[in-house]
Amino acid sequence: MSDKNYYVNPHAVVDDGVELGEGTKVWHFSHVQSGSKIGKKCVIGQNVNVGNNVTIGNFVKIQNNVSVYEGVTLEDYVFCGPSMVFTNILNPRSKYPQVGAEFYINTLVKEGASLGANSTIVCGHTIGRFAMVGAGSVVTKDVPDFALVVGNPAKVIGWWSEAGEKLNFDENGLATCSRTGIKYKLENGKVAEVK
Repeated sequence: MSDKNYYVNPHAVVDDGVELGEGTKVWHFSHVQSGSKIGKKCVIGQNVNVGNNVTIGNFVKIQNNVSVYEGVTLEDYVFCGPSMVFTNILNPRSKYPQVGAEFYINTLVKEGASLGANSTIVCGHTIGRFAMVGAGSVVTKDVPDFALVVGNPAKVIGWWSEAGEKLNFDENGLATCSRTGIKYKLENGKVAEVK
């Protein structure tokens, strides 16, 4: 860490070899482990653990009591709700520990996705751009861009715009975000912005 253009609470621990972006805040009782890179203007809430070698983009908000384990990547503008859970191993055993990057199964959370409070993301999956995972949901497969998923296992029940507004598609598969006016098309179970 070089110039101190970020905030680390006196009760937080930031290991050597961590990169913190400008304007980022690390709050009480949090621990950011070595090799991690956190972008600018992120908020790392109370009692958050960021594992070794984790990459977190810009403008990410991680609420209280979240552990972002090695093997997880968060792109820009990701929101992690309170007490949501990531995993990085599918078959953990205390008697036969699996320590080291070669054992971890990667998870990618793409730009603007929101992960609701107490949701669980089973490792090895991608959460699409601007997707929304409902509170308490358990994600066991990839989540498409703009999808709203809920339940255990999480299933697609709707679609949301980049701005977080519900998309109501017409008979032609077109919808407009009520907040931004951006148009979207639903085709073959996928949503994309209309350019």
